[in-house]
Amino acid sequence: MEAASIAVPSVNRAKSAFGDFGIGAIGGLIYALSTLIFGSGAIGALAAPVLAGSAIKGPRGAMISTIAGFMLLSGALKGATRTSASAAPARGTM
Repeated sequence: MEAASIAVPSVNRAKSAFGDFGIGAIGGLIYALSTLIFGSGAIGALAAPVLAGSAIKGPRGAMISTIAGFMLLSGALKGATRTSASAAPARGTM
């Protein structure tokens, strides 16, 4: 793995960073609009990242879909463990 380097900001790097920001913002807008259209249920949770990832071409679109899928499942699993823990009976109660 290549070590990160710190450099003096330049116009070219600033343009590149602004372009990355713009693509991320467009992906986020598509994701938000898809969630509004399909809702936040099961269909919306699957459709929004797929649409956002497919609208952005190349590795950036793949990153959007990958991160959205990771966040979706990690959030669902976190909620499932909270639900199962809260459903357990309290000790000493009958």
